[in-house]
Amino acid sequence: MKGNSDRIWSILFILPSIIFIGIFVYGFISWTGYVSLSEWRSLIPNYSFAGFENYLNLFKDFRFQADIRNTIIFTVLFIGAVAFMGQLLAILIDQNIKGESIFRNIFLFPMALSFVVTGVVWQWLLNPSTGVNLLLEKIGLSPKWYVSTEVLFGIPIGKIEFGIPVAIIAIVIAAVWQMTGFSLAMYLAGLRGIPEELKEAARMDGASEWKLYRKIIFPQLRPITMSVIIIMAHISLKIFDLIYAMTGPGANYVTDVPALYMFETTFRANDYASGAAIAMILLISVAVFIIPYLVVNRRED
Repeated sequence: MKGNSDRIWSILFILPSIIFIGIFVYGFISWTGYVSLSEWRSLIPNYSFAGFENYLNLFKDFRFQADIRNTIIFTVLFIGAVAFMGQLLAILIDQNIKGESIFRNIFLFPMALSFVVTGVVWQWLLNPSTGVNLLLEKIGLSPKWYVSTEVLFGIPIGKIEFGIPVAIIAIVIAAVWQMTGFSLAMYLAGLRGIPEELKEAARMDGASEWKLYRKIIFPQLRPITMSVIIIMAHISLKIFDLIYAMTGPGANYVTDVPALYMFETTFRANDYASGAAIAMILLISVAVFIIPYLVVNRRED
């Protein structure tokens, strides 16, 4: 009887949360999906059914094609740099260096800032006429950084040139500066969780330091790497504030991303149907990364 009573009280306790999540998360997702299939393109609601026309128009749109290119390039560069830098710094700090806490705080501090503040700071630093560029001009270099419209290794695909926009590199630098502290903390916790006995046993068997890392430590850090990739992918796919504060869409949309396009389409052009379609595509993109991760974790548990 006591067990049943506890179960009822547990259900009653979490029931309000379930109701609120059902309404304000899944309810609004469903509402957005419904609007994305409608003809609502002004301040006056119009729920006439348009089918998948809004989605098809997006994929024909030059700006949205550029957004897809920019998102793919940004995600690959951002995740790779954050994972590499975080792992490298964690290994260096794990060598029992003096003043470890000072280094940890230095690298973790950028996380205390919002992406908006980071964007403003790096906008000044990388501005062609201010910041570090003044130093580069002294040695005869005049980099354009995020105002450049150049696309490196560009290959024409459809209406766009698929490659690495130079301006995106500037955005990646700012984002990596902010988020490396997070991956550093994750990898440092992972390194501290590996038993010293395991390392000592490998050294006694004659393993070199490189072989120790390659055969034991890096495989042990694989779950950490997977978590870093999932979390950074989640951030990069929906990134908005950093780019909005730093460059906006950029000339020829070289720094535009779907979240920025959705904001301008919905709240400036009042095209709610197209804005909702972009939002649903973003949701599906994030789900592609998150759902497999949750399924794997569920099986491991």
